[in-house]
Amino acid sequence: MTDTPAPFEAGNAADDAARDIAEVPAVELINTVAVHLLSAAAVKVGLADDPQEQTDLDEARKLITALAGLVTAAATEIGDHHARPLRDGLRSVQLAFREASAIPDAPGAGPGEKYTGPVN
Repeated sequence: MTDTPAPFEAGNAADDAARDIAEVPAVELINTVAVHLLSAAAVKVGLADDPQEQTDLDEARKLITALAGLVTAAATEIGDHHARPLRDGLRSVQLAFREASAIPDAPGAGPGEKYTGPVN
């Protein structure tokens, strides 16, 4: 006898996961994804415990741009109550990116600034 689930049991697990995610409100999903992007961007710009090993500005640029796109697109859907702290966090990592960059981007050309406008 093995502990490997039968094929129909694996399908049931997928169905259960789909039902679970179906019960989560869109606002909660958007916030969760945004917080994960924000956290990863903060680590990549050097705001973690070990910035020497974890800083990767190329990766940070991608994460910040994705976060900016999500926050900008979702702001009207999730409401100002949820969007405001995400915008604040986004601005913080954008500024941290600017400070960490040896060669700063032109105003409006930094990560995510095509969605947010220039960050000073």
